Amino acid sequence: MGLSPIAQALLFLLALFGLTKPLGGYIANVLQGDRTLFSRLLLPVERGVYRVCGIDPKSDQKWTSYAASCLWFSGANYALLYLLLRAQAWLPLNLNPLTSRMTADLAFNTAVSFMTNTSWQSYSGETTLSYFSQMLGITVQSFTSAAVGIAVGAAFIRSFTAEKARGIGNFWVDVTRAALYILLPLSLLGALFLCSQGVIQNLRANQKVASVESRLQTIPMGPVASQESIKLLSGDGGGFFNANSAHPYENPSPLANLIQMLLILCIPAAMTYTFGTMVGDRRQGWTIFAAMFLLLCAGITIATWSEYAGTPALSPNTEGKEVRFGIGASALFSVVTTASADGAVNSAHDSFTPFGGLVQLFNLKTGDVIFGGAGTGLVSMLFMVLITVFLAGLMVGRTPEYLGKRIESREMKLVMVSFVAIGAAILVLAAVTFCTAFPRTNLTNGGAHGLSEVLYAHASAVSNNGSAFAGLDANTPWFNVTLGVAMLVGRFLVIVPALAVASSFAAKRRLPATSGTMPTHGPLFVALLIASVVLIAALTFLPALCLGPVAEHYLMRASL
Repeated sequence: MGLSPIAQALLFLLALFGLTKPLGGYIANVLQGDRTLFSRLLLPVERGVYRVCGIDPKSDQKWTSYAASCLWFSGANYALLYLLLRAQAWLPLNLNPLTSRMTADLAFNTAVSFMTNTSWQSYSGETTLSYFSQMLGITVQSFTSAAVGIAVGAAFIRSFTAEKARGIGNFWVDVTRAALYILLPLSLLGALFLCSQGVIQNLRANQKVASVESRLQTIPMGPVASQESIKLLSGDGGGFFNANSAHPYENPSPLANLIQMLLILCIPAAMTYTFGTMVGDRRQGWTIFAAMFLLLCAGITIATWSEYAGTPALSPNTEGKEVRFGIGASALFSVVTTASADGAVNSAHDSFTPFGGLVQLFNLKTGDVIFGGAGTGLVSMLFMVLITVFLAGLMVGRTPEYLGKRIESREMKLVMVSFVAIGAAILVLAAVTFCTAFPRTNLTNGGAHGLSEVLYAHASAVSNNGSAFAGLDANTPWFNVTLGVAMLVGRFLVIVPALAVASSFAAKRRLPATSGTMPTHGPLFVALLIASVVLIAALTFLPALCLGPVAEHYLMRASL
């Protein structure tokens, strides 16, 4: 394997660890309303937003009102994006002739995708979207959808510190602060850095130039850097170009590749420290970070080893890898992007070895808990923490508690609604797809790999990730509608139960720790938490994974 891929992975992991505390502390200050580095500049803007929108920043919403605000805001964003996509041919900045138009089912799929922070793309960005759609549609949705996730995360954290409270915060305040103080400054810094590396940013039409062979070649243009930065930072990893982060105009250098991976995970990782800071026990945040971090390291190790081991036909497996990055950086990026809610890719996931694809599928099917999305990843992992504490409490015969809040049947029922809905959406929709003759004609591969392609598509949609095994032609009415439904399930059947659980915890009195209280920090709890993640994912998806990538691996070895 050599030192290079190991050095790249270690450098990335060390940088991610180094960013977690300072960024997490900053996010905690933002969500708690404390003064920050940008307060002097942005506080007047924040107050102006409240005045214009008629928001009382001191009001405290019940969970039903908070959830209704979240759903209303998300629904309005969906409607605006859908209308924009359908009308883009008549709107400004349509500088390049669009070779394909947005049908009703494709516009539905795309609008749902970016509203839910999924970034699933059944189209080629450079031929299907105008600059106006890219900027006012896709880029704006990256800000708003990520801000919603951070807001929900803030409400969930708040519930552990409140006592006998009726409300869980103010959605409009949380989403405004997340967009203004977190996403806007970081995306601006990220865009400036990407421009320095060669990512383009202009409003010019595509240029036709003569190549060295005296043939005309079309050079794509557009406002790429501004979208690239926020798409990575927010977890909304849709590409300006069809090749996504494998395109040199989106990801031009190894240094840019490293920074892009950090942009993908920096907010989800930092939110663990934010959690520890806001609940007054940073050990809790570091425990969650450690579980996520170790699961990420295991995935990186397996995927990198598998790609270097290769296949009987190609060892190491260079198929589908961008030569500027090589196998190590491609495997690392694939694990990072599937461990998050970001669908950006710098290689063809469909071309990975069976075990490399297995890692990607496992990451998606754990339920957005290995860092995951901005805010929603922390919520999903806290769901897993509650399950772990509940199971451990049952084993020792004690009423389970977490951070002084007793975990009772209502909370566990709501948590399990989320997990059951996610698992059912992936497996049922994939099964229905295979039982229907028409969608099977869109598979370019049969057998175990074809099953993996369909499983990956539904897992990616439900986990709000958006990456794909590209061998599946998903731009059909069937897949556009069913995957859109899967995205809605994966987004709102996590958010709504989370807000209900938050309300339940906020109304409870915080109990003091006793000698019988189970410690929820330290190596033992990290091991229990990781075991719960692996066990629940295995129990839910083991048969499907065995019929897909595991079977494909043994079929591949049998061909020797």
